[in-house]
Amino acid sequence: MSTSGLIVGLDIGTTKICAVVGEVDNDDRVEIKGIGLSESRGLRKGMVVNIDQTVQAIRSAIQEAELMAGCEIHSVYVGIAGNHILSLNSHGVIAVKGNEIDRQDIDRAIDAARAIAIPADREVLHIIPQEYIVDNQRGILDPLGMAGVRLEVRVHIVTGATTSAKNIYRSCNRSDLDVDGISLECLASAKAVLSPEEQELGVALVDLGGGTTDIAVFANNAIKHTAVLALGGQNVTNDIAYGLKTSLAQAEKIKMRYACALADLVRGDAEQIEVLSVGGLTPKRLSREILADICEPRMDEILSRVDQILTDSGHKDKLGAGVVLTGGTALIEGCQQLAEQIFRMPVRIGFPRNVGGLKDLVNNPKYATAVGLLREANALLPQDTNSNKPRPTEEGPGLFARILATMKSWFSDVK
Repeated sequence: MSTSGLIVGLDIGTTKICAVVGEVDNDDRVEIKGIGLSESRGLRKGMVVNIDQTVQAIRSAIQEAELMAGCEIHSVYVGIAGNHILSLNSHGVIAVKGNEIDRQDIDRAIDAARAIAIPADREVLHIIPQEYIVDNQRGILDPLGMAGVRLEVRVHIVTGATTSAKNIYRSCNRSDLDVDGISLECLASAKAVLSPEEQELGVALVDLGGGTTDIAVFANNAIKHTAVLALGGQNVTNDIAYGLKTSLAQAEKIKMRYACALADLVRGDAEQIEVLSVGGLTPKRLSREILADICEPRMDEILSRVDQILTDSGHKDKLGAGVVLTGGTALIEGCQQLAEQIFRMPVRIGFPRNVGGLKDLVNNPKYATAVGLLREANALLPQDTNSNKPRPTEEGPGLFARILATMKSWFSDVK
């Protein structure tokens, strides 16, 4: 495969920054070529609070992805989240000019739907058509070429705070990267883990991230509702650190290895875990059941808030395919069982699907957003293979110079 066909997805999360290099073929199969991962320290609740720390983390992830993929990364497609995200549904209607609907008519209908009042401190991130209506005929996904005199469109509009989007652009630009596009993270995750059948039947995607929980509801192959909840796995980590009197770093390791979201699953379990105390005090051993008693209330709160969001959206009774959990926090033992009790419907854990190449490296819900961003980016690339549009990656002398510089830095640190 030609290196010029590679694209890059960059997931700038609250707890991690992940860069995935890959290629999407005509069958929507993602071939993973490289991945870079770094700890995120410059974000809080999905929003940049320290640009310098964010830039350092982005550069670290990008360099790791470049070395693994054997390419030089120039531009990325980025995800955005945070409780500043707001969404709404709108409706537009126009009169068709000719005998059949053309692309210009569709664009005018969408423009009519987006003609709503948006505060000056917000910007539109997505305008996603839900359905078209031609002369009162509903449920049309693509009216191009159809005959009609009246065209209506229902759209889902996602908006975000202008400053939050600008800070993401600035962080990437200071990392010597161009931003080809920006996408709501739950929409990207949906492209990675949901099947067309689920989106047709009705499904809710719940992306349990570190700082936020992102929600997207689909039905009849269209997005119906999106929301962002400012709670995530980091809240569980904080509870563990406080309850067990240990550091946040140690609490995160304990969470991913021993935590359980449903205490009933570990009742009577004699397994003991060692907890390192803060300040060099003697480590202590505690029952895993105590850890579950700390984790369950927070996980119950997060999932109950999600359930309330789904109920308030008016679409919960349309979720024929149930709920799909993804994101790193979804891997906590018992999370699926607790979610089934709260949502009262089928729940599964969503892993990136239809993936090849370095599949074993991204076969984890925490990489769903980054893999989905590749599909989002591929949809925006020009179909003409002879296009002069700059590609996100390319080979060249600069790559080998950068590898050499990285290796020199390794040896310079060992003295």
